[in-house]
Formats: sequence, structure tokens, C-alpha cells
Amino acid sequence: MDGVPRGQEQPRPGSSTEPVTLRFGVLGPVRAWRDDEPVPTGSPQQRALLAALLLHEGRTVTAAELIDALWGEEPPSQALAAVRTYASRLRKVLDPGILVSESGGYAVRGLGEGALDLATAQELATRAEKSSGAGELSRAREALDRALALWDGETLAGVPGPYAQAQRVRLEEWRLQLLESRLDMDLAQGCHAAAVSELTALTAAHPLRERLRELLMLALYRSGRQAEALAVYADTRRLLADELGVDPRPGLQELQRRILRADPHLAEPSAPVTEPVAAPVRPAQLPATVPDFTGRASFVRELGGVLASASGSGGRVMAVSALAGIGGVGKTTLAVHVAHQARTAFPDGQLYVDLQGAGARAAEPETVLGSFLRALGTADSAIPDSLEERAALYRSLLDGRRILLVLDNARDAAQVRPLLPGTAGCAALVTSRVRMVDLAGAHLVDLDVMSPEEALALFTRIVGEERVASERQAALDVVAACGFLPLAIRIAASRLAARRTWTVSVLAAKLADGRRRLDELQAGDLAVKATFELGYGQLEPSQARAFRLLGLADGPDISLAAAAAVLDLPPQDTEDLLESLVDTSLLESAAPGRYRFHDLVRLYARACAERDEQPPSERESALSRLLDFYLATAAGVYAIERPGDRLVDDLEPTGYPGLAFTDGSAALDWLYTESANLLACVRQTAGSVRLRGGIDLLWASRDLAESGTNSRQYEVTAVAVRQAARDAGDARAEGRARNTLTGVLLVSGRIEEAEHEARAAMERAASAGDPTAASWAAQDRGLIALHQHRYADGKAFFDQAIEGFRAAGNGLCEATALCNLSRAHMGMGNTGKAVEFAQHGLSRHIAVGSTMRLANGHYALGVAQAAAGRHTEALGQFSRALTIFTEHRQRLWEGTTQFRIAEAHRADRRPAQAARHAEQALALGCIGGDRMRGNVLTLLGQALAELGQADRARACWREALGLYEANGAPEALSVRSLLAPAATA
Repeated sequence: MDGVPRGQEQPRPGSSTEPVTLRFGVLGPVRAWRDDEPVPTGSPQQRALLAALLLHEGRTVTAAELIDALWGEEPPSQALAAVRTYASRLRKVLDPGILVSESGGYAVRGLGEGALDLATAQELATRAEKSSGAGELSRAREALDRALALWDGETLAGVPGPYAQAQRVRLEEWRLQLLESRLDMDLAQGCHAAAVSELTALTAAHPLRERLRELLMLALYRSGRQAEALAVYADTRRLLADELGVDPRPGLQELQRRILRADPHLAEPSAPVTEPVAAPVRPAQLPATVPDFTGRASFVRELGGVLASASGSGGRVMAVSALAGIGGVGKTTLAVHVAHQARTAFPDGQLYVDLQGAGARAAEPETVLGSFLRALGTADSAIPDSLEERAALYRSLLDGRRILLVLDNARDAAQVRPLLPGTAGCAALVTSRVRMVDLAGAHLVDLDVMSPEEALALFTRIVGEERVASERQAALDVVAACGFLPLAIRIAASRLAARRTWTVSVLAAKLADGRRRLDELQAGDLAVKATFELGYGQLEPSQARAFRLLGLADGPDISLAAAAAVLDLPPQDTEDLLESLVDTSLLESAAPGRYRFHDLVRLYARACAERDEQPPSERESALSRLLDFYLATAAGVYAIERPGDRLVDDLEPTGYPGLAFTDGSAALDWLYTESANLLACVRQTAGSVRLRGGIDLLWASRDLAESGTNSRQYEVTAVAVRQAARDAGDARAEGRARNTLTGVLLVSGRIEEAEHEARAAMERAASAGDPTAASWAAQDRGLIALHQHRYADGKAFFDQAIEGFRAAGNGLCEATALCNLSRAHMGMGNTGKAVEFAQHGLSRHIAVGSTMRLANGHYALGVAQAAAGRHTEALGQFSRALTIFTEHRQRLWEGTTQFRIAEAHRADRRPAQAARHAEQALALGCIGGDRMRGNVLTLLGQALAELGQADRARACWREALGLYEANGAPEALSVRSLLAPAATA
């Protein structure tokens, strides 16, 4: 009944027989009275000091203990002086001799009987317990009523500090226990009806407290309200399942069964004799949760559900959740927050320990068990010496109790196992940088960084809404630079909050420099770099080498095969190393066979490589192997997609093999999956001896631009390496870089820019003696001439390209040039020649075994046939081209072919089909960018006009006109003429 633990016997408030002159209250606001006159108790901190002394019941409290009680782990610099000031002020208002100094601390002594409301409540509870044991329920009930009446609102109301908070929780739990005992006596004395209303209110205020629900069911049943009693059980069962994921405790279930069978003994009030039982110690060791906890809602629900399953009736031995993640990801913060939320499900207490697993000397399980045993009330003399005996005693003390453990910062599963309970009802939350796959039965949780929304919310809560609202984009840049890592965000936000003259943009600019970013992310004793250093320091030499070298590669992730190239190891050995790094949380597994670094961890890995990698040349060797792997594999994909194209024979030689594909679909899968990594690898060659290989990799990966999937990133990369080649004075590299840039500019329809690049590419190729690049540049200049309606120039360039490709034995590129030559003849009005050259080009494609480029042959022939008025034949060619383009994932070519199909249908007076295919072309996009989109819109408008949809047609033409005018295209004139009748109407 009396759940308030007693300390060693000391002179206590209430033990003296002196007349009452000074009284204190802690069961509500902390107050003092002299007789009936209030005595001022000062500021909240001063009241916190007085409360701590009163609750220690006459025992001396050292200054250090008082500082910890008032401020916890972050006391102010003048904390000791403040404690002395508060004590001095209290002495002035209290009676002489009440607040004494002793052994470097303070104590409150010499109080009269009844001077402290808590002491009075304890004495009344003891009296009630004795009366109940003697069968005197009326006296026991009266004593409990008097004890409960001493509470005046929230215990220690308005008193700050961790000690006050812990005592608030403890005394509130004791009050509820007293209340339950008094209500139990009410029912035993037949006061069922009166108890129902009080119990109804209490169960609403404390919905998860099963004992109150049990008493309400019994009160209702004895009041003749059996259906309501059973309804209470149903509500309870549903609530426990929804909130905690557990079933009602066995006693509640048994009461429901007895009500269902109308057990006659339930209707007979009895007054059982209760033997006094010493209250067990209830540890409450959880650290305070952070006030600005943000996000993680799904993890909170998930972990809360696992903890709720730790019930004796659930059949589980225990519930263990192991949280793993990189340093700074918020494992401890989340675990402590979840533990606080689950406190009510573990009424017997909570234990916490920092196992120091990331440090050089992790806590020994024997030491931790000794600490836990003391917290559970075991005397030092009763604690065994050996680990096995301590673990056995520990499990025995936890048997039958519901206690939550938070085992923070664990080294590995071996350190954790001896600390786990052995019976149902208890649960453990474990945090570690290591994934505890070998901790049997544990629910494993991999904690990732915050979402951008959560990260911004945390940053805003620390910095303040006003400062962030006016610079939202800069705030997003800051949290992105922090890699959405909670520790980094907290450090950055704290630095900004402490510097009122800084703007968010100033902080964003400081973090934008990747070389300085880790140095900027430190505040006080918090530093991101130091957090990563702990994990790196525990790696084996082979793991540390892999960590350093993998961090050198740019790109969002890395495949197992690419990582094997970087490390120059067999794939199986590489996988073992990478998986071990995943287990330490320094590397993430993005998908099976794919791995990635957190952005800040990558920066740290590179710093380690610059500092530790020996010899330093190994860094360059690792990146060279990666480039060779990508180039060799991309060249193989290019060869599958373009059989007969001799470009692959004229690329930079590679010293490390790539992957080999026999299936075109698998080859394309690799190319598009690795696209971001390939382009990142190319950009990383700028300014290095690997530049030529990087540019050739970009050329071999040209499908990334032509398909439209990665056109923008491809262009950015091409510009970067073109400038690097120019700076290096490497004409061959510059010519090829300009060739790749010309190609992507043609895809986007930027003809004037493409012309500039193609002209320069041809000049550089000639000066470098690079016939391959020269032939490609001639082909591109011919295409540009077609766009500019310079058909004779186009023919000349295509003839030059055909000659160069024939000389190199490049049958596929020759076939492509023949198809393009067809369009030059078509532009000059010679449709017969156009069809002839297109058929020649298609035949050449078939002869060399073209796959994807065979579609361009069918497309070119279809265009020529359509120009000759042979629309049915043209549609057949377009259909064949469309099938091949679709199979090879050439989305922009699909759209362009749909446009040609629409043209053919409209020419054959089928406007409905023309409109349908034009719509598909708009959805897919086309080779030629905005100018080509203008062509599609113009055609769609014409088809719609022929279908009688004049308003929609004009809308299409207006959009087309805007695109043409923005690009300075001559087609704007014809569209204005289409709109002219509407304008003059």
C-alpha cells in the first residue's frame, strides 16, 4: 500500500514532539507556513532546493547532489554559488536551526510533528495498512481518505529540475496506489454505487491503469449493471491493443470470465486480510527527453508497439529492440523519447546505462550489473562477484516485474546479452552503431537520417520560426549540407541560434564548402567529426582501407562490382568487407549489391584517405580502376546496342576489366541504373590524368542523353570536361568533349549552340589528328544544316562523314549517315533520291546487324516515303521503328516517331488518328526540344481544327507560337498565319 521507499533511519520531519510552528507542503506547490501565515519560499530554483532537502527526510544532501537535482547534466557555470545563495536566503526566512550546513552539504532538521504533509501522508498510509491487516476496514479507509486529502494539485507544482520531475512521477504513482487501495476498501464495505462515479472519472483520466478498470467492473457488477461491466472490459481490451498492443492482465481476464458466468462470490463483499508487503524499489533512471524532439513518428509507433508486446500474457520472453545507425543519427534521442512514452506500461521502473561501446573502453557487463542491482535495492554486501552470479540475481529480481531497460551505445551483442531480463513483462531498448544480427529474438531497426521535412522542422525549432521563415531556401540548403543528420542539424542550428548577427544564408555559405564542412559542424563539445572518428577507430585495417578508398568515388551509390574494382579485390571478399562496414553503420546498403555513404561520412572518409592512405598514389590508382571498370563495361553496352560501330575500338585502353553482357536488356539495365555514377565518375576526371578516359566514357554512354532520361546531367558533365580539356590544352580530349556536347544540344533543339560546338569539335579533331571525332563532327554539322534548311551544306557534310566512316570500316555510322543524306535530298526536293538513299541506309543497317540503330533506318525510310506521298508504306516503316525504339528505351525517339505517324495520318485525311498520335508525342517528348514540341502542337492544332475543335486548336497554336518565338524559329510565321483568321474575326 505504501509505495514510497524509505531511506536509512534519520531524524525525520514529523518525528519530534515540539509544538507546530513551521509547516511545509510538497504535495502540491512547494510552500511553507509559520502557524497560519505563509512564508515566502523564493524563486522556482530556490523552491527546488527546499524540496530536495525536505524529500531527503533529514539526511545531508551534498552541494554536488543539489546541483544535479536542480540542473541535471547542464548546470550553469555559477551553480555552486547559486546553491549557496538559495540556502542563505532560505535560512533568513526559516526558523533558526532548521536549515543546517554539514559535510559540504545541507539538511532540513528539527521539524515538529506534522510539519511536512508528505510525512503525515506516509504515517497515515502506514496506519491504514495496519488497520487493514487487522480487518478494521473503516479505520483503514478513514486514514487513506485523510492521506489523500493532503494533496493539493500536482506534486511539486512549478518546481524545475530533473530531481523534482522524478519525485513528481514517483509521488503521483504512490497517490494512485493509495486511491486504488481506498476504492478497494469501498467495494469491500459495499459502497458500490458511490464508487462507480469516482471510478468512471478516474478511468477516463488514467485509461491504461488496469486496476482502476477492474474495480469499475466490479462496482458496476455489484450494482446490478452486468452489461456495463462487460462493456468496460471490452473497451479496456480494445484500448490496450490499440495503445500498447497487449491483452488485459490475467486478473482482469479472470474477472470478466467470472462476470460472464455470474459467479455468486463476486456479489458478496469481503474484507480480505492483506499482509503488509515491503514496497520494491522503483528505479527511474531515464535521462530527460529533449524538449525539441522532432519527427520519427513511424519509428516511435514501431518501437512503441514492440515495447507494448512485453506483457506476461503475451507469451513472449521479453521484447528487445536494437536500434542501429551511424553516429549522430539520433539513436539515443529516439530510444529515450520512446522509453518515456512507454513508462506507464512499465510501472516497476526503468533502468538506463551508457555502455560506452563506441569508445576505446566499453563498459564491462559485470560493472553494469552491479549498478543495476544497486538501483533495484540490493545492498553492496549482497552483490555477488562473478558475472554469472550477478546476472542470475539480476534476472531473479526482475522476475514478475515490468521494467524497461535502455542499453545505450552498445559495443556488440556479447556485451548486451548478460544485461537482458529472462522473463516476460520486461523490455529492452538497445542502441548501437553495429547491427545486432546475432542478438537472438531482437527486433532490428535501422535508423536513417531525417526526411527533409523533419530536418527543416528540427532546425526551425532550434533557430526560431521568424529567422527561418524569411530564408526558407537557405534553411533547406543548410539541412541538406548536414545530410539531414540530426546531430549535424542540431550543431548547425545551435551555432546560428548563438549568433544573432548571422543570417541563415551566412551559415549556408559556410557549409557549402565541402572541404570545410566537417570543421564547421562543431559547437562546444559536440562535433560530427569526433562522432565518426569513434567508429573509424574500431575498424580492422582491411575495413579501414575499404572505408577510405570507397569514399573517394563520387556518385550516389556504388555497386558491388564497381567497389571490387576500387579495392582491387575479388567480389566475394569485397562483399564481406562492405557488409561488415554496413554492420558498423559507416556504410549503408542501398539495395542488394549496392552501397552508399552518408554525405558527411563520405567527406570524413576522404579526409581519412588524405591523412592515412599509404602510399598516396593508391588514391589515384583506386579511381583509375573505377574509371576503367565503368569505361570497359559502357563500351560493351555500346557494342551490343550498336554492332558494327567501330567507336569502341578507338576509346582509351583500360587496365581493369568490365562486366560482360550477352543480353541487350540486361546491358541497358546496367547503363540506366549506373547513369548517375557514370556521369559522376566522368566529372571527377576533370583536372586529372584520367580526363581522356572520362570523356570517352561520356561518349560511350551517349544513350543517356539521346533517350532523354539524363539529358540535363549529361550536358552539365559534358560542359565540365570540355572546359577541363580546354584548360589542359588537350585538343583530342576537347574535340571529343565537344562532340558529346553537340549531341546533347541537338537532342534539346538548341541548334545555334550545337553549331558552335560542332564547328569547334571539327577543328580540334583535325588539329589532333582524330579521324573518328572528325567524322562524328561532320555528321553533326550535317544535321545542324538540315535544321537550318541549308540542305546543300548538309549533303556536303554527310558525304564527308560517309567517306570518313567507310575509311574506318565503321559500317553502322556509315548507314546512319546515308539515312541522314536521304533527308538532305528530300530537303532539296529530290524525293526519289531521298527514298533511294534511305533504302540504301536501311540495307546497310541490316547488313551490319544493327539493333537499336535499325530503328533509325526504318524511320528515315518512312520520312522519305511520306514526303513522296506513300503514306501507307511510311506508316509501316514508322511502326517498325517505334517497336525497336520502345524496346531500347529511346523515349524521345518514340515521341518523334509518334509525331511522324501523326503527320502521315493527317496527310491521309485521318485527323482523329493524327490527334491521338500527336498527343502521345507530346506526352513522350521529342528529339529537338521546344522547337520540336512547337511542331507537334502545330500539327495537333491542325488536326483538332479539322475535327471542329477550333478553340482548342487555337490554344495549341498559341503555345506553339510562344515556343517558336522564344527560340527565334522561322516556323513562328506560319503559326501566326494560322492564328490570323481568329485574330481578325
